[in-house]
Parts: sequence; structure tokens; C-alpha cells
Amino acid sequence: MTIAPDKPGTSTEDTPVPEGHVKLVIDGEEVIAPKGELLIRTAERLGTVIPRFCDHPLLDPAGACRQCLVEVEMGGRPMPKPQASCTMTVADGMVVKTQLTSAVADKAQQGVMELLLINHPLDCPICDKGGECPLQNQALAHGRADSRFVDQKRTFAKPLPISSQVLLDRERCVLCQRCTRFSREIAGDPFIELLERGAHQQIGTAETADVLDLASRTTSGQPFQSYFSGNVIQICPVGALTSAAYRFRSRPFDLVSSPSVCEHCSSGCAERTDFRRGKVMRKLAGDDPEVNEEWLCDKGRFAFRYSTADDRIRRPLVRNADGVLEEASWTDALRAAAEGLAKARDGKGAAVLTGGRLTVEDAYAYSKFARIALGTNDIDFRARPHSAEELGFLASHVVGTTPESGVTFGEIERARTVLCVAFEPEDEAPIVFLRLRKAARKNRTRVVHLGQWTTSSVRKTFGELLACAPGSEAAAIDGIAQHAQDVDQALAAEGAVILVGERAAEVPGLFSALHRLVERTGARLAWIPRRAGERGALAAGAAPTLLPGGRPVADAEARAEVEKAWGVTLPATEGRDTTAILKAASGQDIDGLLVGGVDPDDLPDPDLARRALENAKFVVSLELRHSGVTEHADVVLPIAPAVEKAGSYLNWEGRRREFAVTLEGTGALPDCRVLDTLAVEMDADLFTQTPAASAADLAKLPARNGAFLAEFASNGPFIARAEPKNGQVLLATWRQLIDNGSLQDGEPHLKGTQREVVAKLSAKTAEGLGGSVKVSTERGSITLPIEVADLPDGVVWLPGNSDGSAVRASLCAGHGSAVTLTGGEK
Repeated sequence: MTIAPDKPGTSTEDTPVPEGHVKLVIDGEEVIAPKGELLIRTAERLGTVIPRFCDHPLLDPAGACRQCLVEVEMGGRPMPKPQASCTMTVADGMVVKTQLTSAVADKAQQGVMELLLINHPLDCPICDKGGECPLQNQALAHGRADSRFVDQKRTFAKPLPISSQVLLDRERCVLCQRCTRFSREIAGDPFIELLERGAHQQIGTAETADVLDLASRTTSGQPFQSYFSGNVIQICPVGALTSAAYRFRSRPFDLVSSPSVCEHCSSGCAERTDFRRGKVMRKLAGDDPEVNEEWLCDKGRFAFRYSTADDRIRRPLVRNADGVLEEASWTDALRAAAEGLAKARDGKGAAVLTGGRLTVEDAYAYSKFARIALGTNDIDFRARPHSAEELGFLASHVVGTTPESGVTFGEIERARTVLCVAFEPEDEAPIVFLRLRKAARKNRTRVVHLGQWTTSSVRKTFGELLACAPGSEAAAIDGIAQHAQDVDQALAAEGAVILVGERAAEVPGLFSALHRLVERTGARLAWIPRRAGERGALAAGAAPTLLPGGRPVADAEARAEVEKAWGVTLPATEGRDTTAILKAASGQDIDGLLVGGVDPDDLPDPDLARRALENAKFVVSLELRHSGVTEHADVVLPIAPAVEKAGSYLNWEGRRREFAVTLEGTGALPDCRVLDTLAVEMDADLFTQTPAASAADLAKLPARNGAFLAEFASNGPFIARAEPKNGQVLLATWRQLIDNGSLQDGEPHLKGTQREVVAKLSAKTAEGLGGSVKVSTERGSITLPIEVADLPDGVVWLPGNSDGSAVRASLCAGHGSAVTLTGGEK
């Protein structure tokens, strides 16, 4: 912390210097600053802004652009030349003069600016950075008024594609190296490099070097492939790197900006959404040091056009007597939905299935609608593989944790040891991956991954792989004390964290094994789901055994608290989970289904889901776009996407991430408003007319002070996985970050950066299969090219939902399933 005098010109001579601090003078003011702090930061704390291009607070100092030159005196002797304040740290007795008090520093900065502008094009009116460009601003503030350059400027062919979504205008580049440092330091994707020397120096990749036939290639030999490439566009200070999707689409001064929260994963990243004339033009990373710092993954940055897709549902739809969905008024649609659900409720009952994309407020409305309007606890937010063991674990270890009581991004960064279990950070929670890499790189955190092969997450976090067959993770966790004693000791030491992903629900006994590990070692544990709304839905009670706040349905005292707040009597019997609901509907043991944002192909058994939708007597779908559910729905009620409503997500830390409406006046309604009106038609009051009203109603429930459920019931030592039969192998699978998810529709530039879709096998397993492999079950098959990796023998890995590899839809299989391998067609 910098300590400065109260008034300019006053002295701190009598002020004691705290330990670990130094005293120096900047522009005539004495200041006390921490040892190791950069001069440019100390000056910023005093309110003096030194111009710069290469400096970035989250990147290592480079001193590349030389724009931040200042005059420095040490021990009474001035240094012979101006120094770069972005690379020099403060020292005791140092005297610094910035451009404000030194003609030498001012002249040096003007000279550097003149040098940078020699070949820089004067194309500000057409440059995407024009109007928000640091070079423009600093040229005006610190540049010379007249140009002495009379020769012809250097030009290049433009633009040069770095990837399908990042375009390079080489003549604009000032060689600040922000992009190369970000790729190398933050993302761990060192594919953008400096090429050539001197006046010919430029940035590029292995592919661009090949295209240009550059003589002195210094690239890694790999194309630029990164889940975080959009960040280099945002941090580029001159518009040399631009977005293919945004290029020439708008001017910064035409845009209206709104703070927002990413809806794509459970990190809850801060964003800035820029829109014009009711249309989102781009998204930028917000500045939130406690969550995403200043970074975004490409999915969060570029995947936003799904809300304007051609198949978006704008008006309610009701199925007519001929079995065809036709548009109807809200009044008629709500009346039809209410009548059908009421009839189902009074018959064999109705159930509620919600997806994992809901805000807390919407999830609460579904939870309340199920209990009050339908009189049932048959509700589940887990539109994915799930288990009763998982729900019990979440209720005892996750519900009610907050950033004050649970694991946080900051704690991951400070941890001494991190164990990742059934969790691929780069694909499932990219910002968590960045923190893990930062922790390993900066703080030498030991990162251990329990998985099947050395993925990019393992490599880029400098991690260790504890290899095991898919489905045997529970046994591996129980065996850590015996087979990985150093890891066991590290987990028992202070500052150990365990991160578990939602894939753990597919491994019987894994949550129980994790419970035993946490109890024995004292390590802190965090559950990190893939979807943005799962943690909030859990807290809001959109689960068959839990009421809002994690209150158990079967606990009379806990149930009475909710009954008092809601003024109704609640069903006391625990409900059915997603699979049980679908089985009941398939067998016509449930008459009605209310479905909110569920894709049948995400469920453990897509065929069962479709049979349930076909056999249910009445189906109501609250949906944004046409889907496998709307094909069978009797009533479809359109709802608003995240950009057209307000609300909040509860991120994996338990941190509430609020956001306001970005695009107003669209007429789209949030789920909570639709459900509130539907409940009124069924003679029930939810008091969730708006997201604010829903949040206020949820807040009326008394706090539980962390006492939510009885202790988690462990399922014995572990449950052994089923061994594959002759000719079969075990399947490992998870979804990659950029795949065929519906929220990525309409983004061809983003689609172009997806990772290669291949089947990964060990060299021994791949023997005799040729160049491709056919992975089969009784339900279907997938054929993909083979890539050899360090998987255990008898294991194949497939991407979960990529081109040609829809594991659930094609195989009806999951992580740990037994599949058959044969040689694919050549």
C-alpha cells in the first residue's frame, strides 16, 4: 500500500517507513511504497498517469514499447538515459521525474511516439479501435503536433487471419508484445510470436510464417489455437488485432454499453455488453479482480447470437386439433397450459424439469410453482447425468457455502495443492483453468489431475496426472493414501483444495470417496458444475429432496419454515429425480410435464426422454427456440434470453452475480413472470412477477445459519465399476468448450476454432484399427480419426457433443460405459 503525503509539497521525512517498504520522491513528492512495486504503479497511485502501450497489470513487465520513459536519479546521481518505468522497481532514495516535471522525459516520450507513428497508418476513421484507442489518446496528449516524416509508410496485405476469429493488420502493430505475452503467460498457448528483426519485425503464427515465407521463423511450429484468443483483441492497444465477427460492424461511439454477467459457465464472469439499435454487437471482459480479473474465454466473448436465431420463438404456440403448433395469444396459451396442467395434477400428477441455464430468480419460480401450483416435489434441475448420491453430497457439502465460507478463485490462486477430480478445467470452467495456471506459474502451486490422459489442462497447469480408468475414480481416491502418499500428505497440509466436476455423478461411489478424503485430510472442497444456473437452482430448491435454502423436504421443521413464509401446506414426500420422472412419464405414471430449457440429447438416455415426452398426456415447454421438447409440447411459452432480462446467477463459489436488462423493450418475458401468470390461472400466487419480486420473496425465507442437512451418508469403501466384456473397452468422455451447444449457434467464426474432433486411444489399443475407429453400443455408433495419447490400455476418449461425436444421442453412453471398438472406414 502506498502512503503519500496529505498535501502536495509536504514531507514524509518524519513518517516511519514500514517494514518491506521504501521511501522515494516522484515529481517532488515524497512517497512510501512497497518494495518490488513498479515505478509506473507507484505513480498511478499518486494520480500521475505515465503513457504506456506494452504495460498491463496482469502481464509480466516487458519494456517493449519504451513509451513510459521517465528521468531517474539514484544516490544523488542521475541515470545517463531515461528509464522505462514499467520495468523498474522502486528503491530507497530514488528520485523520479515524469513528463510532468522533466523536459527530458517529455521529449523522450514524444520521440518514442514519433517513432511509433512513422509507419502507423492514418486510418483511424475505419479502424475498429478508433474512438477507444490508447494510441490516439496518447498521441494527442504526449505526441508532437507536427510530423517530420515525409517518406512513404510501410504497408502490408490485410487482413491476415491469425485464426477464424482473429484478424491481423500488421502495419498497425507497435510491437508492444501484449498478445504474445498473454498467449504465453496467461493462456499457455504460445503460438503468436514475434517474427523477423528490425524494421521487418511483426507478429504472426507458424501458419502466417509459412504463407509469407519468412526467413527467420521463430514460431513454435503450431497454428494459433486457443480458447482465450479474444482477449488479445481486447488488450491490443492499437487495433492491430481485430475480431472477424465485429470488424467494420460498428463504431465505439455508436454503442451503448451495459455491465452484464456471462451465462455460459458457472464462473459468473463480469462482462460488458455493447449494443446498437437493439442488437448486441460485441461482448468484452469486465474488470473483476475477485472472479475473472480482466479475461474471458472465447465462448463467453463471442457466443451471443443464439438469441437472434431464425428459429427463435416470439409468440406462444398451442397445438391444435390436427396436432400442429400454431401461434396464439398469451391469454389463450396460458389458459390452455393452466387447464392441461391442472388436469394432470388432479390425475396422476405433473412434474417439472428445468435446465441448468436458469437465473436464481427463475429457478425459484419453478421451485415454487412445482410445490404450490402442482403440489409436487417432482422437480429436478439436473438436465444431465445425475445420481441420488450426488444430491445428498451437494446438500451437505455445497448448499449454503458462500465466498466467505467456501473455496474461492482467490483461494485457488493461493493454494499449495489443488486436486482436480472428474473435472477438465479448460473445457468446463475456463476461468478456473486460468487461475490454476496462474497459481502454478506464479505461486508454484502443485496441481494434480485425476483423469485418463494428459490433457491440455494438465500440461498448461504444469500438473501431475494420476491416471485411472473411467469409472474407477472412486477406487483411485480411496487408494491415494496407499499409492500416492506424497499427494495424500499434500492434501493433509494447510492450503489444499479439491475441485470436483459434475462428471463425478456418473461414477458410483465417487462422492462418498471424496467425502472420506475431505474428512480425513481436512482439504477444502468445491463443486464446479458446467452450467451457469446449476448452483442457483440448487439453492432455490429446484431439486426433488430440497426446498429453497437447502431445507430437506423430509424435515418437518425445515418444511414448516417454508410453509409459514409461503402460507401453504407443502407435500412432505420427497420427489423423483430427472430419470425417475422420465421413466414415470414414459410409463404414463405421470400425466403432465412442465419443461424449461432442457435438451433431450443432454440427458442420460435421450430415447427415454423422447418416449416420456410422447407418452405424457400434457407437456408445457418454456423455451427460447424450437427444440426436441417443443416438438412434443402441447403449449410452448416463449421466454427471454439472458440479454433481455434481469436477474442473477450464483456462481460455483456461491457468489451472487447480478445483472440488469441489456436490451429493453423487446417484449420478451423472463421465466419467473411467465410462471407467475400461469400460476394465477391455476388459482395460485407465486409473487414472482419480476426478477426483483422473485428475489425479494426468496430473501424472506429465514437464514439457516449453515445447518442444512444431516451428515452425508457414505456408501461404503467404494462401488466397483462393471468390467467390460470381451472385445469391449471403457469410454471416457466430456464436452469440449467449443462444440455443438445450442448457445453457440450462429457463430461461424467461433466454430472455426473448435478443437479437432478425434478419438483418443493408447498406442496398444489403437493397434490394428487403422487410421480411424468405430465406437459402438447397442444404440448406435460413432466413427472418428484416431489420435494416440497416453490413455490407459482398454480406454477410448470421445468429445461429448462435437461434429460427428454426439455421445449421448448416438451411443446412449457416458463416462465409464463399456463400448465396442472396430476399425473405421478408411
